[in-house]
Amino acid sequence: MKKFLIATAMTLIMASSSQATTIGISMAWFDDNFLTVLRNGMISYAGTLDDVQLQIEDAQNDISRQQNQIQNFIASKVDALIVNAVDTNATVAMSELAANAGIPLVFVNRMPVNVDSLPPKQAFVASDERESGTLEAQEVCRLLNGKGKALVMMGELSTFHARQRTQDIEDVFSTPECSGIEIVDKQTANYMRVQGADLMSNWLSAGIEFNAVVANNDEMAIGAIQSMKAAGLDMKDIVVGGIDATADALEAMKAGDLDVTVFQNAAGQGQGAVDAALKLVKGEPVETKVYVPFELVTPANLDNYLKKN
Repeated sequence: MKKFLIATAMTLIMASSSQATTIGISMAWFDDNFLTVLRNGMISYAGTLDDVQLQIEDAQNDISRQQNQIQNFIASKVDALIVNAVDTNATVAMSELAANAGIPLVFVNRMPVNVDSLPPKQAFVASDERESGTLEAQEVCRLLNGKGKALVMMGELSTFHARQRTQDIEDVFSTPECSGIEIVDKQTANYMRVQGADLMSNWLSAGIEFNAVVANNDEMAIGAIQSMKAAGLDMKDIVVGGIDATADALEAMKAGDLDVTVFQNAAGQGQGAVDAALKLVKGEPVETKVYVPFELVTPANLDNYLKKN
């Protein structure tokens, strides 16, 4: 019978038999709604398996801390590594550390910069980011009838998905049917609700005219909604989009404040990462890129996703 002990600063130790497969996991940041669901998905799934130990650490958005965690996992001779990278541009060194130690490595959710040249016994599990921003922007375009002024809230620019989601939005708005939509400004709010609220307050203070907010994630979208409502704007006049379909986002959509989000199966990614790691430990074949599909969420199909939460 496995016992789980979560430690947010150092290590999550799961006591089991001496023959258990041990997976060391470094998460970019515990204090993130989506990544919490992903992490809990790994823990819940591991709880259904025999003889699997997870050791989970919080990198606290610090690249050096994450690299030290990986080195410590390797020194403790874990059987496999799962990394949710703080900075996807730093993954080459992580791959080299794991490869030199002969330990399988799975990157989860955030695409490593070296995804097309990963060494043997390494893989990437996530959702295809070319779908996320595309689905969001297409629905925003439809709601605007292809015309309007949009503000874009970008995530952490050190991450591939923030850059890709922003590119997706720009690509959709450059198509003939959506070319009447002008991006009047785009700035980063680092995927954070508070920063999203602050950024929107700045835009409102500057008197920028807009009728759509397209955010790289739900947290920033919710922050923007809070500032707009505080300023007395009627949310019926503004189209707001996000990505992740978090519980808070679904409630915002139910309240009529959020118009579109895109479901990213965090728990599914977590399970997929654990599965991939266990297969690599056993020497079984694993695709280098394992994708969990994104799904468009609108008020029309909202009830289906409320049930999932």
